[in-house]
Amino acid sequence: MTLTVWLSLLTACIVISFTPGAGAVNTMTNALNEGWRRSIWGVVGQQLALIVHVVVVAAGLGLLVARSPILFGVIRYLGAAYLVYLGLRLIVTRPAAVADEDDAPRAREGSLSMIRRGFWVNLLNPKAIVFFVAFVPQFINLDRPALPQYLILIATTIVVDVVVMWFFFALAAKPFGRFARTARGQRILNSVFGSLFIGVAALLVFLH
Repeated sequence: MTLTVWLSLLTACIVISFTPGAGAVNTMTNALNEGWRRSIWGVVGQQLALIVHVVVVAAGLGLLVARSPILFGVIRYLGAAYLVYLGLRLIVTRPAAVADEDDAPRAREGSLSMIRRGFWVNLLNPKAIVFFVAFVPQFINLDRPALPQYLILIATTIVVDVVVMWFFFALAAKPFGRFARTARGQRILNSVFGSLFIGVAALLVFLH
């Protein structure tokens, strides 16, 4: 991969990562609920899903999904249903500040749970597969060994997405931290971010 091609790839990755979506909402929600440092676990899960997407496209399965309305629809509705589930769960979450005295304090979410949720948020998005079907071939030279090129593509995509998610979207949620210390603030934030999850799900279903 030449420097010119790599710079084009880098630019494309930056633009893509800054585009708000389910991953950004998930990252900001994690930052609010678990803190900026621990939100990295959700970002890790999202990157694992990106690797799967690239592998799927490299194996030729991405083209199959893109050309099969039934398969595309199944993945699309599964992804939307999962986002709606996350949104509703967040909306009905009981604010920690109003827990009864006899109740145990809210336990921190485990890192594996955050990784798993981040993984499914990004994986169950057929748009990502279709996007990579169109995106990847532009940066892969078939006249040269494919593996090094795919490794560069995956590494660039992951580094850019981690930086944008953790140092932009997660930090963007930090000013709301003080607001989230009150029961009313938690209810409002949970409703807002829960609604955002549901809104992204609606876009996934209706904008295709």
